[in-house]
Amino acid sequence: MDKVDKDKIEKIISDREKAQHIFLSKGSKVYKSFLDLERGAFSDGELKKVYKELIALGISIVINCESCIEWHSKEALKSGATEQQIIEAIEVGIEMGGGPATVSSRFALKVLEYYRNS
Repeated sequence: MDKVDKDKIEKIISDREKAQHIFLSKGSKVYKSFLDLERGAFSDGELKKVYKELIALGISIVINCESCIEWHSKEALKSGATEQQIIEAIEVGIEMGGGPATVSSRFALKVLEYYRNS
């Protein structure tokens, strides 16, 4: 992974952390509600968290949300997803999103490499 890719991923992480701090320190009820929604949506139920993260990763590929790709890749790995499961979730995103999703998938592969080497 080259420095530009690593710096881009680390900036996404840093920007998210800074924004969250600002929202929470300012008492944003909307942002807190979003975090509560996220915790509820990604908690184990009939589907385990790991599968929900893989679904979200595929959706992130289709909508081309690089911050989402980084977050859900990390969360999928933390939840026990294998590298192959992540690759397959990326492939589903490619199928659902067509040609434009292949661009997002390249970023997702870089994120996977980033966390593999961390």
